[in-house]
Amino acid sequence: MADSDATQPAQARTPRHVAIIMDGNGRWAEQRNKPRHAGHRAGVESVRSTIEACVEHGIDALTLFAFSSENWRRPRAEVDMLMELFISALSREVKKLEKNKIRLRVIGDTSAFPAKLQQRIQEVEARTEGNDRLILQVAANYGGRWDIAQAARALAAEVAAGSLAVEDIDEQRFAAATSFSDIPDPDLFIRTGGERRISNFLLWHCAYSELYFTPVLWPDFDKREFARALGDFAGRERRFGRTGEQVKPKV
Repeated sequence: MADSDATQPAQARTPRHVAIIMDGNGRWAEQRNKPRHAGHRAGVESVRSTIEACVEHGIDALTLFAFSSENWRRPRAEVDMLMELFISALSREVKKLEKNKIRLRVIGDTSAFPAKLQQRIQEVEARTEGNDRLILQVAANYGGRWDIAQAARALAAEVAAGSLAVEDIDEQRFAAATSFSDIPDPDLFIRTGGERRISNFLLWHCAYSELYFTPVLWPDFDKREFARALGDFAGRERRFGRTGEQVKPKV
């Protein structure tokens, strides 16, 4: 589906799906001689402004990397604080999500989370399920390799049960077994904080995503910075294996 905008004039292109690694909360706090949790709390404001910007620009889906499967290695106190922050944010924001017709989905292995958080996730997902203005996906206890592995296990189980033939497994069937397949793959992949790697995020889904790295720390990433990323995206030539001549707009 992301293929469909390749023939549009560059200046007219707006991504349908944006994925973001929200990096730099800890460093933002350290620069201000504050504890790391202050950076995480400040980052919530950037989440709000980014969601608002997506709605204003008519973007269909936003996927935020909130907690990776590797983040369990962090100090226990920080992990516990992140869990509490997640619960409180869900409780506080659900009415706004409903009012603005935003659907929340959490992708990742949520079974490792505290029971209270799992219950809150289920409640908010159910309350916002019918909303269609923006799909907000939060990747929590998520890893790209985990996503690919769990998809492979699901398909292997179907083959073992006799409900799926090996020769019927193609890219489309595999994609359908990943964490999401009902929305386009990310057109634009943003990472804040200055690092230039994708850190095991959406490995299957970002095969043709345009990558945008910015040194701006996540708590400082506002609507102006988001607009800069969109402007950079609009100037890209997206060929999807074709030549530049093939994707030039027809006059």
